Amino acid sequence: MYIVGGVLLALLLIVVVLITLSPREVHLTAAENGGTIELKEGHVVSITLEANPTTGYTWEVVEGDEEVVRRVGEIEFQPESEAIGAGGVQIIRFEIVNAGQTTLKLVYHRPWETGVEPLETFSIHVIAR
Repeated sequence: MYIVGGVLLALLLIVVVLITLSPREVHLTAAENGGTIELKEGHVVSITLEANPTTGYTWEVVEGDEEVVRRVGEIEFQPESEAIGAGGVQIIRFEIVNAGQTTLKLVYHRPWETGVEPLETFSIHVIAR
């Protein structure tokens, strides 16, 4: 009786460890631009890209099926220093909400400038299972 209880407890602990060790957030950078990722429902994609919002430029999501991925929270900015006007990185997070496929496309531009090509683009093909 004690052996069965001990085995069940050990199995439960293994499952808990495996769940906590599985990456629920995948971190992407400019190096993954143009690539493909495959994730499961509930996982979070964190995209970190160089930016300097003090110049008026910011990353904006322009493509992506919200039935597959949804943006989580606001776009964050982490400056590289405390200096006024310092650049840094912007972080955009998305959660996988359903199975499917979509391309996430982001552009680095000044949102008020129309008819102007963005300085940079970032895209990643997402396969959600």
